[in-house]
Amino acid sequence: MDTSINLVDHIFKIETEEQFNRLSLEVFHYQYQHNKPYGDFCRALRIDSNNVKSVEQIPFLPIEFFKQHAVLSVSSKPDLMFTSSGTTGQQTSRHYVNDPELYRQSFTRAFLSFFGSPSNYHILALLPGYLERKGSSLIYMVNELIKLSNSIHSGFYLNEFEALQHRIETINDRKILLIGVSFALMDMAENYPVKNSGLIVMETGGMKGRRKDLIRSELHEILKKGFGVEKIYSEFGMTELLSQAYSMGDGIFQTPSWMKILIREINDPFTYSKPGQAGGINAIDLANIYSCSFIATQDLGKKYPDGSFEISGRFDNCDIRGCNLLLS
Repeated sequence: MDTSINLVDHIFKIETEEQFNRLSLEVFHYQYQHNKPYGDFCRALRIDSNNVKSVEQIPFLPIEFFKQHAVLSVSSKPDLMFTSSGTTGQQTSRHYVNDPELYRQSFTRAFLSFFGSPSNYHILALLPGYLERKGSSLIYMVNELIKLSNSIHSGFYLNEFEALQHRIETINDRKILLIGVSFALMDMAENYPVKNSGLIVMETGGMKGRRKDLIRSELHEILKKGFGVEKIYSEFGMTELLSQAYSMGDGIFQTPSWMKILIREINDPFTYSKPGQAGGINAIDLANIYSCSFIATQDLGKKYPDGSFEISGRFDNCDIRGCNLLLS
């Protein structure tokens, strides 16, 4: 039997930390053998896969590899490819997706876990900057959730703030989930304020160079006032990951059971920070079985004893990316 197929069967059945750790090690050994960029990276570090016995010993691939290599654990390049956003002339990341159904399972199961069925919502998307280009994994995800909402009111909006304002204020048979990029949500909150007791606002981060970066608490205060809500939800995701973490309004993110965050020390990428200490975010995403499940991101953050985490910024020498939302 194909080892990867056997591993896929267990990804969404994880219920305990022991199961997560055991499957993570199995995925590591599979990707060490079948993912050439990752295997070469590990061997360059003189890491023998036979000596890796715990999750903490697994090497994390720097996210920049997705810009220079086809990070794949399968022999052929799949038809579906997601690309990161970037300014003109910037090298963008490429995430080849071997099994789109695996991605759909990941984001729908996570959504169900955090929010319940999409059919309970009218899902409105305010995602300029993403909607205007090809290859956005966020657009792919939201489009599928819109379909699952089975609502004639759900849909995408580019810069039609007045139409979106009218839509929010005139429907009240279900909750409304407004998913938006930060700069567009700010534009709407300041110029087209709305009120609807059933409205949930979720920001995906990203000023995209169109507005001054704000700390998250400042951004959320502006959005709460403009949309008449008590809290702002947040989504943490990126092109290189097939899973998302969510904050339910306090800036503290939780992951689904097949995803985990570790915090590496800023000056020593092979040592992990203590709970509550800031460092670089390492992400384990077992849904990335066909690419790489162990990624060292360029985001900074803190992790807490219960496994939740917050984002505190980005390394100074990083490219500007969609998830660049400074907190401090």
